[in-house]
Amino acid sequence: MSERATGPGSVLEQLFGRPRPVIAMMHLPPLPGRPLYDSRAGMAAIVDALRRDLEVLQEGGVDGLLFCNEGDRPYALKIDRAQVAAMAAAIGELRPYLSLPYGVDLLWDPLAALAVAQAVRASFVREVFTGVYDSDMGLWQPDAAAALDYRRQIGAEHIKLFFNIEPEFARPLSQRPIGALARSVVVSSLADAILISGPMAGAEADLSHIREAKAAVPSTPVLANTGVRIETVRATLAVADGVIVGTGLKRDGYTWNPVDPERVRRFMDEVRAAREEA
Repeated sequence: MSERATGPGSVLEQLFGRPRPVIAMMHLPPLPGRPLYDSRAGMAAIVDALRRDLEVLQEGGVDGLLFCNEGDRPYALKIDRAQVAAMAAAIGELRPYLSLPYGVDLLWDPLAALAVAQAVRASFVREVFTGVYDSDMGLWQPDAAAALDYRRQIGAEHIKLFFNIEPEFARPLSQRPIGALARSVVVSSLADAILISGPMAGAEADLSHIREAKAAVPSTPVLANTGVRIETVRATLAVADGVIVGTGLKRDGYTWNPVDPERVRRFMDEVRAAREEA
């Protein structure tokens, strides 16, 4: 059996027009039906917050965006209709202003993420598709076959799948080395890209795990999924095929704050230096 991708940068260059992309998080505030939702401010406040972050990120020169219901704590393994509808509506309002490729992530429901991605014409989804975990959400057992079947059923085969194989807020029950896991996931579950995370949002991914995964699947992109900061992005891009960044671009480096234009500028300065070095 052979790996699915055709080159280390092929999927990323197809999506973002360049190798080593920076994919910036578009964190949604809490959505209707979740404990922290602000019912007085309503959906208008959610869209306004996203629009502010969008303007800063696009002007700051990032390569792609990833919409995620980060505010919907405590996180769930199955997403209700209200959050699916709200997320699709919010992204839909922003579509006329989007000039970058974008993806969708609904924590932690791959089918819901695919449904929204198809509705809003996104290019990729980020999810945990494989494995069994002891997690903050309970026993976590995603079903990759069901997700890929559903992608086909809704006519969304063009949507690329970014597999988070070392997810936040969880510990795998399997003790397989990360390299063996990465290769197994690419071969058996048709991952388009592999993501390596830290133990929670904003926590650094282990660079040795990225190296190990890349050695195991040299034809599949491997990205750092969490914890990339201004001070570490050069070192990270020396190893990873790209980065997904959220907390590191927020005011005061705090996940729930708005995006900080100065942090974006400094971060992208470091990225450009890293690309020149490469």
